[in-house]
Formats: sequence, structure tokens, C-alpha cells
Amino acid sequence: MSQIILTTIGSLGDLHPLIAIGLSLRERGHDVIFATIKDYRSKIESLGFEFHPLRPDYIAMDDPEMIARMMDIQKGTERVVRDYLLANLRDTYTDLINVAQNANFIVTNEIVYAARIVAEKLKIRWAFCALAPGSFFSAYDPFVLPPFPALSKLRAFGPFVNRSVIGFAKFMTRSWGEPIHQLRQELGLAPVGNPIVDDKFSPYLVLALFSSVLGQPQPDWPANTVVTGFSLYDGTEGGAQLTPALKQFLESGEPPIVFTLGSAAVLDAGNFYQESIQAAKQLNRRAVLLVGNNCLCENLSAEIIAVNYVPYSQIFSQSCAIVH
Repeated sequence: MSQIILTTIGSLGDLHPLIAIGLSLRERGHDVIFATIKDYRSKIESLGFEFHPLRPDYIAMDDPEMIARMMDIQKGTERVVRDYLLANLRDTYTDLINVAQNANFIVTNEIVYAARIVAEKLKIRWAFCALAPGSFFSAYDPFVLPPFPALSKLRAFGPFVNRSVIGFAKFMTRSWGEPIHQLRQELGLAPVGNPIVDDKFSPYLVLALFSSVLGQPQPDWPANTVVTGFSLYDGTEGGAQLTPALKQFLESGEPPIVFTLGSAAVLDAGNFYQESIQAAKQLNRRAVLLVGNNCLCENLSAEIIAVNYVPYSQIFSQSCAIVH
């Protein structure tokens, strides 16, 4: 039996795929330990896993101004990566290396930048998890860089031109990885290239945790990449159920449209739900709004219901369409 560390920082969209992996690893007899932000302690421990807190953990999920800064199209990625994650790299490293002393393997998502450093320092193998095709910065299947959407017009010119766009991304992020370079040098580890764009993948295993419908392996992906399909967990194993009010709503009429946002976008929803309500009314359709911690939309008609959280596996099969 191996001791395997699963580590992530972020929203439920980052955590849930690793929970699915953790459940499968435990079924196979491995000792699974989670290292993630303190907010998830009760969720992880309720599933019977050992939990260790991981810094940074000071994003206030109930602070609209802070979340809006993190979700900003132009500067949000830089603020999350440079000003939050990498500014606290040494704290993350300290927390993770203390947990991993007896580990045999580490599974990490992309933004736990200390995980590779810990694995190399302890001389243990590790796996890199990509949650979307964009993680690979492929010249053969490029994605839109949020701050520079106009560059997407160049994709029709093929890999040669697209490589220049990737080179531009590397240039723009060249200074972001300085805390990584400094810490690696202090620890006596070999230097790396750009750890934000391309020199970030595990030499042992890269898990593409999405469907091949979203992204097919490309010639410039790491050779050791495995497209696994979605690693699915939505809370049902932890006992999450439909509320009585929602059950009654679903049973009382035609299948509704489900309006939902990702676990990060829901924190900065803007007018998504107001427009969803208007769309449902114009279509004369029943609707379910999955609103997270947003206001539960007062004065809704009898044909529309708003709830905080619902396991997708329990509601999508009862809906006529999903809008996200």
C-alpha cells in the first residue's frame, strides 16, 4: 500500500476531480491524504480522508470586491498566479513538504506550484493534472488568451504562427516564476524554464482530466499524457441530496432548464441569474437556478426555483437543457 498525497488550491472545480481520484485510489488499497485549503476540512474529513491545511488560504469567498479582482478578464489570472499563489510559494512549500515526508507519490493540479519542488526535493514521483486543454498551450489547438482575445484570429495560420503566440505568453509571464526559480536555487534543485506556460509538466505522468470531446492529444503535448475523461464527483458520496422543495418542484411539472455557473464564476455572477430568469420567462419554461452563495432571487414565480447547490448527477437527468 502506497501513501499518496492529493493536493490542490482553488474552488470546488479544482477539488472535486481530486476527490474522485482519491476515492478510487482508496478503493485500491492506498493511503490517501489531502493537502488543500482549510475551508475544505469538513468536506474531506466527512469522506474519511486525512486532511492537512495548505496555504495560501486567505481569499474571502464572501468578499465580492476581492473575487471580482480575481475574475477580471484582463488582470485576474496574473493576480491569482503572481500576487496570490506565487507570492505565498514558500508557505505552500513548507506545508506540503511537512505532509509528504512519508509519501510515495504526489498528485497535484496545475496551480500548486510547490508540489513539483517538494517531489523533487524528496525524490518521489508525482503526477500533473490538467483540468482543461488550455493547460497545454498547444500550437496545434490554441485557446484564446483572455487578456488578448484578438490574437485568436491568428490561429487559422497554423502551428508556426501559433507558436509565436505561445512565445508571447511566455514573454509576458517570464517574471511571474521568479519565486519558483529562487526557491529551487536555494534548495539545490536544477533550474527550469517557464513554469507557468510550458516547463511545468511531470516527467512521470500527466493526467488530462477531461473528455476527448473537449480536447484531443496534440503533437506538442507531453508524450506521457493520458486523457482520462472527466474525473467525476459532485457530493453524492458525501450525502448531498436534492432538497424536499426541489424534489417537489421537479415532480410538479415539465423538466426545467437548469442555469448554473462554474464554482469560481458563481462567486462573481454579475447579472447572469437576472438574465436567466428573463430568458426562462420569455421561453415560457420552468427553471432551476443553481446560485451558490448568491442571493436567492426574491419574488420568483412559481415556475422558477433557486437553490444553493445540487449534485449535477441528480438533476441533469431531470432537466430539458443546461445553460452554463
